[in-house]
Amino acid sequence: MASASTPLPISLQARIHQPTIVRSTPLKFSSTRVLARPIKASTSETPPDLAVATRTGSGSKDLPIRTIPGSYGLPIIGPLKDRNDYFHTQKPEEFFKSRIRKYNSTVFRVNMPPGGFIAENPQVVALLDGKSFPVLFDVDKVEKKDLFTGTYMPSTDLTGGYRILSYLDPSEPKHAKLKSLLFHLLKSSRNRIFPEFKATYSELFDSIEKELADNGKADFGGPGDAAAFNFLARAMYGKNPADTKLGSDAPSLITKWVFFNLHPLLTLGLPSIIEDPLLHTFRLPSSLVKSDYQRLYEFFLEYSGEILVEAEKLGISREEAAHNLLFATCFNTWGGMKILFSNLVKRVGRAGTKLQIRLAEEIRSVIESNGGELTMGGIEQMELTKSVVFECLRFEPPVPAQYARAKKDFVVESHDAAFRVKAGEMLYGYQPLATRDPKIFERAEEFLPERFLGEEGERLLQHVVWSNGPQTENPTVGNKQCAGKDFVVLVARLFLIEIFRRYDSFDIEVGSSPLGSSVKFTSLRKASF
Repeated sequence: MASASTPLPISLQARIHQPTIVRSTPLKFSSTRVLARPIKASTSETPPDLAVATRTGSGSKDLPIRTIPGSYGLPIIGPLKDRNDYFHTQKPEEFFKSRIRKYNSTVFRVNMPPGGFIAENPQVVALLDGKSFPVLFDVDKVEKKDLFTGTYMPSTDLTGGYRILSYLDPSEPKHAKLKSLLFHLLKSSRNRIFPEFKATYSELFDSIEKELADNGKADFGGPGDAAAFNFLARAMYGKNPADTKLGSDAPSLITKWVFFNLHPLLTLGLPSIIEDPLLHTFRLPSSLVKSDYQRLYEFFLEYSGEILVEAEKLGISREEAAHNLLFATCFNTWGGMKILFSNLVKRVGRAGTKLQIRLAEEIRSVIESNGGELTMGGIEQMELTKSVVFECLRFEPPVPAQYARAKKDFVVESHDAAFRVKAGEMLYGYQPLATRDPKIFERAEEFLPERFLGEEGERLLQHVVWSNGPQTENPTVGNKQCAGKDFVVLVARLFLIEIFRRYDSFDIEVGSSPLGSSVKFTSLRKASF
C-alpha cells in the first residue's frame, strides 16, 4: 500500500502538466506495418482520378488522388435516412462498415446525427482507418472550435453560460490558460492519488462482496459510479463528498446533466417513432437540469480553494474556473472512468481465468518484491497489466467519435488513396474502426491482452489514439490531447491492481447501457496465493 506521501515520479508529473506548445507537423507512421486482410480500394462506384499522384505519409508508395465517394442525399430526406440507419436499422459500427463496402473506401461523405433542428449541417467527410484518422489532431490543418460533441454544440446554459475548454480551439487565447489550470490540478493532486484510490476502491469491493453474498449477483455500475466520483473529489479536491451538501447524490446529478448534453447522440432502445422526436430532433430544455447543475457547481466553487487561486493568477475568474473544473471532473474524467472501468471488467472477465491468474501473479509478485508497497516504479514493471489497459483503450475507446473542421484545402490519405478536402468541410472519425484497422493491427478484431508487450507493442502505441492524440505524444496547451491522458492510464492500471490484489479471478454478466456496458459480478474468488 502506498503511503499518503507517495508522489508520482517526476517524469509522469512533467507529462501531465507540460505547458509547452506542441509541434503541429502531421504524424508520420513507420513504413513497417503488421498486415492482415486489407480493405482494398475498387473502382466499382467512384473511379479514382489518376491525373495526380501524391506520396504517402510513410513514403512507401504513390497514391492516386480520388474523388471523395459518398452522397448526402436529398435535403431533409438524406439526413433522416442516415440517422435512422445509424441509430436503428444498422447501429453505428455496421452503419460505417456497410458504407466502406459500398464505396470501397474508408473515406467517404455521409450525414451524421442528430440533424433535425439540433444540428444545422449534418454533412461530414468520414475518416475510418488508422492512416487518415490522425489528421483530426493536426492543428495546422484543422480546428476544433465548438466541435467536442460533433455537428451540434449543447447550450452554454448547461455550463453556466461559458464555452468550456473542451469546445475551445487551441488558437483561442483562453485555451492555454484553462488547459494550464488542468495541468496544475493534476500536479497538485499527485500525492493523494495512490492512497485515495486504494481507500475508495477497497470500500467499493467490500460493498460488492456483501451484495454478492446477499443476492448472488452484484452490480458494478451504480457503486462504481459512486466510487469514481468519491475518488476524484478526495484525490483532486481533498474533500469527501459524504461530508458535504452533495452527500451521495453526485453520480445521479452528473448522469442527468450529461444526458441533457448528449441526448442527441444517445439511444435508449426505444422505437424510432418515439425516440427520434424525443431525443434527436429538438433540444431538451436546460432549465430541467438547472438546479442539479447548480448543486454540482456549488461543490466545486466551495472546495476548489487553491485551484481557484491559481486560476485568478492565470487571468481566469473563479466562476469560469469552477465551471471548467466541474466539466473536466464530471464530464471528461468521471464519464471516462465510468465507461473505461466497466469495459475493463467486461474484457478481462470475458478473457477468462487464465488471463486473470496471470494478472494476479504479476501484480502480487511486483508488490511483494517492493516490500509490500505499491510504487510508481513497481507499476511500470507490470507489463501485462499495462498492455491490457492499452488493449482495452484500443479495442473499445471511451469516446468513439472525433470531429474537426478543415482550416484550409489539403489532401488526406488513407492506405489506398488520397482525397482533397476543402476548407470549411467537417471531418469525422469513428475511432473504433481506426484503432481496429487490419492494416495496422494483426487480428485487429480480437482483444489480445499481450498486444502491447515488447518492442513491437511499444511501436504500436502510436496508433492508440483514445486521448485525442497518439499514446506516444503528450498533451500541451497547444493541442487538443486530453490533459489527463497519463492520469487516466494510471487509474485504469490501479483499478486492475486493486481487483487482483484481492481476487484470483471473477465471473460476470454483461448487458447494454447508453454509456459503456452494464456489468454484474456473479462470482469473486478471493486471493489464494
